[in-house]
Amino acid sequence: MPKFAANLSMMFNEVPFLDRFAAAADAGFQGVEYLFPYEFSAEAIGEQLEKHALKNVLFNLPAGDWGKGERGTTCLPGREQEFRDGVAKAIDYAKKLNTPQLHAMAGVVPDGVSRLDARAIYVANIAYAATELQKHGLTLLIEAINTRDIPGFFLNTQAESYAILQEVGASNLKMQMDLYHMQVTEGDLTMKLTKYAKECGHVQIAGNPKRNEPDKGEVNYAFLYDHLDASGYGGWVGCEYRPEGKTVDGLGWFKRQR
Repeated sequence: MPKFAANLSMMFNEVPFLDRFAAAADAGFQGVEYLFPYEFSAEAIGEQLEKHALKNVLFNLPAGDWGKGERGTTCLPGREQEFRDGVAKAIDYAKKLNTPQLHAMAGVVPDGVSRLDARAIYVANIAYAATELQKHGLTLLIEAINTRDIPGFFLNTQAESYAILQEVGASNLKMQMDLYHMQVTEGDLTMKLTKYAKECGHVQIAGNPKRNEPDKGEVNYAFLYDHLDASGYGGWVGCEYRPEGKTVDGLGWFKRQR
């Protein structure tokens, strides 16, 4: 059975962020992830992790001005120093929170910037981040995200992610394979998980097409959980979905997997 981590940016929104750690633990989760920790001190978050015996498995590098629609700065021209500052900040939090993996969101390609130019900036930034994270024994993740949810997002398919891994050539650079985004963009989930198994550092789930609980919609996740077990995947499965109602009311799928 996979290890499931509650995504506290989407789940347990019935309570304030720092109270979601207790809610996740009470529901039976042993791991958590979230988009960003930077609104709070590492000490405040660490206190919740320790108090509730939770493993913080993942969060994102700073991603620019979220309120203005920015979804990462990794491919943005002229933002290289901001990206590097974000890498340092994320490493500091990761070390204090004992978080082994960080995700660098690619970003939305700006108007007037070619994908070729954006790719060159992206590759250079990813290479820099991987080198810095390697110094601290941390893994860097990149994730393909569908353009229905984030129009113009730079990285969209598993093949694109794999090509970046091959070009950068860093041993601590892995693919974050979000099965919701993958189903929207390309489907063929089992074959993709098989093909890129060695490069997969993290898996995320949500039901399609509405991104609700994983037992709602068109994807047979029970089959995929068995496939992950059979393939020897030992990482966490992040539950990055929007509960249809109250979070605890929609956890029947989780209880069946325990």
